[in-house]
Amino acid sequence: MTQQPETDASQIDRYLTLELARASERAAVAAARLRGRGDEMAADLAAAAAMREELARLPVRGRIVIGEGDEDAAPLLYMGEEIGAGVGPRVDLGVAALEGSTLCAKDMPGSISVAAMAPAGSLLHAPDVYMDKIAIGPGYAEGTVDLDRDPGDNVRALAIAKGVRPSEITVSILDRPRHADIIRACRNAGACVRLITDGDVAAIILTTHPSETGVDMYLGRGGASEGVLAACVLRCAGGQMQGRLALETRDQIAKAQRFGPIDPRRKYSVGDMAAGDVVVCVTGVTAGPLVGGVSLGQTTIDTETIVYRSATGTIRRIHAMHQAVGKFD
Repeated sequence: MTQQPETDASQIDRYLTLELARASERAAVAAARLRGRGDEMAADLAAAAAMREELARLPVRGRIVIGEGDEDAAPLLYMGEEIGAGVGPRVDLGVAALEGSTLCAKDMPGSISVAAMAPAGSLLHAPDVYMDKIAIGPGYAEGTVDLDRDPGDNVRALAIAKGVRPSEITVSILDRPRHADIIRACRNAGACVRLITDGDVAAIILTTHPSETGVDMYLGRGGASEGVLAACVLRCAGGQMQGRLALETRDQIAKAQRFGPIDPRRKYSVGDMAAGDVVVCVTGVTAGPLVGGVSLGQTTIDTETIVYRSATGTIRRIHAMHQAVGKFD
């Protein structure tokens, strides 16, 4: 492999896009081999090990900004880990080797593998805590919805902006007891609430093309890392999102401040969480509304990957047939 110059870059070179897709593909295949086995941890570890091996080959000087957890909790792809071949541009990497591990373990729709890349310093170093989130798709005036408003008011505001009745708005929310009040408020406003069991990265991405997915808004509290990954996609595909770190104890605040000054009251926008030229690759593990799943054949392995790039506003679907199945071993 020809060595790339050791320089920083304001844009991600095109050749790195396909290389990043190989990382999400490989993680997805590793996880897919454990679909339906009921072992979330085994699927997570297999996906992380496969992705890490592929990322280590990238001709970059990379740092995991969004990863599988803190160094003391995650053996692979931990936040702060230096990864790559050690040559080429300095980049931030955000990864979820297996997003929706429960979905994979139960062979349910919607589990995915995600890898994001941006120039160094572009991605928010979000701590391993919860984040309150609201997201809508592109085409609306800035401020159409706001995290500090009542959920029902957000439903009504989006309906007015879309030119429909509130009953024609669909809100995706994680099915958790902590969201009971949000669910009730949205339904009282007339909205349809689509409850999901796991996978809020994919749920937020679905808001970027509501005419196809039927999802207009995402609301609720989920992982901060997942919030940044979703913001990476919105940076490329369009849409609005606000996120606020849920820092409710001194320990959580201290943990967050390891990455720099943190204001627990701040509402982070898409640009705050993902700046500059962002590339995101999303490969399906189990088939879902966003992307198809891995097909494991006797002599071939088929994958489907969506590749997003903010610099060009391009969204590509890569349907790949891998005949050299040994490369995934």
